[in-house]
Amino acid sequence: MNTSSLVLEARNLVVNYKQHRAIDALNLRVPKGCVYALLGGNGAGKSTTISTFLTFNRPNAGQVLIEGRSPHEHPDLVRDKVAYLPENVALYELMSGLENLNFFCALAGIHLSREQASQLLSDSGLQADAHVKRVAAYSKGMRQKVGLAIASAKHASAMLLDEPTSGLDPSAANDFAQRIRAAADSGVAVLMATHDLFNAKQVADRIGIMKAGRLVEEFDAHTVRHDELEQKYLAHARGLA
Repeated sequence: MNTSSLVLEARNLVVNYKQHRAIDALNLRVPKGCVYALLGGNGAGKSTTISTFLTFNRPNAGQVLIEGRSPHEHPDLVRDKVAYLPENVALYELMSGLENLNFFCALAGIHLSREQASQLLSDSGLQADAHVKRVAAYSKGMRQKVGLAIASAKHASAMLLDEPTSGLDPSAANDFAQRIRAAADSGVAVLMATHDLFNAKQVADRIGIMKAGRLVEEFDAHTVRHDELEQKYLAHARGLA
């Protein structure tokens, strides 16, 4: 791998919560234009990994890097280089999707014309007639699309996604996956924590399985078969591997 293309990297990362080791010697690389899907059960360390890149956790050993620099030493990296999309996007219910987008962008110092904002929402898959509707009437999938538009407005070099398709119906999950794939194809590095094997296989370039804070297996998503991935995942989940 050309190291100059690396956007996200974990080097021998260790994160402890009191007496519990949440991340154990994690090495991970996500280059430009790559979608890396982290699979694993609850408590495997997926969300903690993402939180550490976001500086919500401080490493006990090792480090995380964004474009070769530590976000813990350079906090501006997260603001300027990283877009984050959680499982449940927090939006203002009484505002429209368009108003939410403009509001959160303004907080980040990004000022959009109405045409730019509408285009971002449309590119994220939100139907035009929903742009001016109150978010209170939105489905979860529609809220995720507004969140994706907010993330896209930053023109960030990295996107961190924590269970982005949880609770979405198959059609909405498929549509969301296509939007993430498009972001990666434009050069964004994407790190996605998920339980969804089908979505991971569909959208990712690399897939890693985490267990007890360790990265126990990695796959090329384009060559591993879905049944093989499922068998490996279940074997680790059941303690058989």
